[in-house]
Amino acid sequence: MTIAFTFPGQGSQSVGMGKELADNFAEARAVFEEVDDALGEKLSDVIWSGPDDKLTLTANAQPALMAVSIAAVRVMQAKGLDLKQQVSFVAGHSLGEYSALCAAGTFSLADTARLLRIRGNAMQAAVPVGAGAMAAIIGLEHADVEATCVEASSVGACQIANDNGGGQVVISGARAAVEKAAEIATAKGAKRAILLPVSAPFHSALMAPAADAMREALAGVAKQNPVVPLIANVRAAPVGDADEISRLLVEQVTGQVRWRETVEWFAANNVATLYEVGAGKVLSGLARRIDKTVSSTAVGTPAEIDTALAAILG
Repeated sequence: MTIAFTFPGQGSQSVGMGKELADNFAEARAVFEEVDDALGEKLSDVIWSGPDDKLTLTANAQPALMAVSIAAVRVMQAKGLDLKQQVSFVAGHSLGEYSALCAAGTFSLADTARLLRIRGNAMQAAVPVGAGAMAAIIGLEHADVEATCVEASSVGACQIANDNGGGQVVISGARAAVEKAAEIATAKGAKRAILLPVSAPFHSALMAPAADAMREALAGVAKQNPVVPLIANVRAAPVGDADEISRLLVEQVTGQVRWRETVEWFAANNVATLYEVGAGKVLSGLARRIDKTVSSTAVGTPAEIDTALAAILG
């Protein structure tokens, strides 16, 4: 059985996530404490008690989701998982790529928390609030959405941000261009074109200042080659060199999260079993829509960990 671990991105957060792990396992508690120390604040209080609007802030949601994912990984390792021996690949959706790399040993936990805080702040600061937008286009082919973005870019930056598969493509850019693209997509036969409640146009060219900030931040961080290859967002193919991974993480800020192609790569390379490690079940839902031959199971609670380990360890 060839296994990959996947790690969720923004939107999977919920107040109280990871609390059951911290209540039951010292290894999980240690993760939240280390993240709090690295950031110099009690992010764990926000994760477990809210309020929701504070947890949803990009600068909080990113390290928070990573902390929950790594807490789950550390509990699995304490119960006998050897990631290098039993997992063949890791991948993460946008910020989840950092969780994947922390799990695979590329970055320390403290450095990952600090990198995600920098990333969240830089992405928020890159564009004035209200100037950018994102929209989900449902029911159009990737090529049709791409053509729609090209047409709409006459009034501002507009591009595909996330190819989530199952007929869902998220676009991002200047508000006027995204609104125009949504109208064009609807005219082309999209089932729906929904403006998303996000605070910035992530994964668009407008994020260039944030890419610069991440290039500088990543240059100053110790890094190792991951113990298992990463399927990189912007490449949808395996990468194992830490310096190349850093370059791709910078590219990812303004580039497309190629999630549909990532799951298709797993299917084409006999990786039939995915475990979504951390909060929520978003990636498991996407995997089912992309390729029915790939199974994906959420692993974020003590019970889910026990079930997953029974299957992995035999």
